[in-house]
Amino acid sequence: MNIAIYGKKTSSKEDLLDFETLIAVIQKHGWNPILECNLKNIIRTKISGIDELEIFSSHLDFQAGIDLVISVGGDGTFIKTVGFIRDSGVPILGINTGRLGFLANIRRDEIEETMELIHQKNYVFEVRSLLSVETKNKIFGEDNFALNEVTVHKKDTASMITVNATLGDEYLNSYWADGLIVATPTGSTAYSLSCGGPIITPGCHVHILTPIAAHNLNVRPMVVPDNLEIKLTVEGREKSYLVSLDSKTKNIAAGEEIIIRKADFMLNVIKFKDNSFLSTIRKKMLWGIDQRN
Repeated sequence: MNIAIYGKKTSSKEDLLDFETLIAVIQKHGWNPILECNLKNIIRTKISGIDELEIFSSHLDFQAGIDLVISVGGDGTFIKTVGFIRDSGVPILGINTGRLGFLANIRRDEIEETMELIHQKNYVFEVRSLLSVETKNKIFGEDNFALNEVTVHKKDTASMITVNATLGDEYLNSYWADGLIVATPTGSTAYSLSCGGPIITPGCHVHILTPIAAHNLNVRPMVVPDNLEIKLTVEGREKSYLVSLDSKTKNIAAGEEIIIRKADFMLNVIKFKDNSFLSTIRKKMLWGIDQRN
């Protein structure tokens, strides 16, 4: 089995030990570790035996020959790894060396145990939906998808903007706000959550529209079917605004239409009995814990 490894955080001895442990465990099971090219260049002088390992450098390498990819870092690193996977169907596992870890929720001290579970095929795929974005000038090119959310927001002004939204063929609302988030169920625990949006379990076929600092207090987040196309246009005092797909941000001209749809491919996330979505939420949100005691 060919296992790709991606990570960015290599600044501490603990980080290097994580990569060293992961590579050693993969090889112990008779599998082939394949490192992202920049990662290999960083750690080759710090960990012995790295020079002989294969590399990958783009999403084209995932079209054949890679059976699993492991993201080592936080949720941001996990999302960067999705940029390599795209529509290849390669499953992903996230090892958390960051802070919160909703997506990358395997602890660094669970690496050996986790790889043994994979060896035993004692896991399931949790299928996650993504968003795709279409604009007149194709500003995101082939990188026009998001796992968490699409966000339209103001640029160089303190003034709020107006985001006009159409759902299907019907006008929905004009949001007077700092911006608008269109999130997937996966993204419900990201930016949308911090703006007051609901938590949605991954299997739900919905999208979430969450305004950012809405001027009207009666405007609230809205959950809509994910088979409906969402069209957005932005008005305001500036000539251009910002549209973000997860961590990718571009300028877009005022009045230009942004078309958001459910992507035509899904992401396979490896999950185990003890790290389901519900158990992760309970742990990360500290539900059921009385700090007074």
